[in-house]
Amino acid sequence: MNQLTFVGGGRMGEALIAGALRGSFVPADISVVEPDGARAQVLTQSYGVEVSADPASIARSSVVVLAVKPQVLMQVCEQLTPHLSPNTLIISIAAGVRTSALEAALPPGIAVVRVMPNTPAFVNEGMSVLSAGSQACDADMARVRQLFEPVGKVLVVDEADQDAVTAISGSGPAYFFYLVEAMEAAAVGLGLSAEVAHVLAVQTARGAGVMVSQSADSAETLRHNVTSPGGTTAAAIAQLDEHQVKQAVESAVKAAHQRSIELS
Repeated sequence: MNQLTFVGGGRMGEALIAGALRGSFVPADISVVEPDGARAQVLTQSYGVEVSADPASIARSSVVVLAVKPQVLMQVCEQLTPHLSPNTLIISIAAGVRTSALEAALPPGIAVVRVMPNTPAFVNEGMSVLSAGSQACDADMARVRQLFEPVGKVLVVDEADQDAVTAISGSGPAYFFYLVEAMEAAAVGLGLSAEVAHVLAVQTARGAGVMVSQSADSAETLRHNVTSPGGTTAAAIAQLDEHQVKQAVESAVKAAHQRSIELS
């Protein structure tokens, strides 16, 4: 791949820069458009990439990753449009913004690919879900895969499914952090120190995640296997059922799905 530019040098952009450098890129291949001086200094010192506040610096790029908030994305597209060449590939990681909206805001014929990554990309355990715009070809999708595979798993779905993807994997890490937070608080309430509570909750979550990812059994089967009748786990699950935790999770996911639709 040729020159790669990130528009936005926030945490997700940084995770992708680090992943690209672990893959087939070298620092000279990568540039960043980032107006925040402190962030620019961090990226330059940590990764050796060129950072500029000038949108015109994308002119030599064949791939541009839009790593900015959805609320400012259209304004950013307006600033970039005069500097884009017809064969530029645009990758957007903005939640809720459809490829059709981007295509309408960019010069005609520009290939756009929408990606929903998530924050475990910071530790190379991300889930990135790709959807092609109307102008994106198989070669474009292959280039996007090359960028996101170093930071985790990659799937391709129809764009109509991206709102559901956002509700599950995009927002999903927060659901698990919430559970770990609650487990830590409960452990402290039982008299354990905050340090011990943290280690117990985090390692349990980590082990369970690895186990469910590697097992041929479903999550439901694994749960049944650890739930002995009349035992401690059964008592805990009974409380979760009484408080309708499963229904609450379903409601939370639906709320995230609806909000993704609203953002689009």
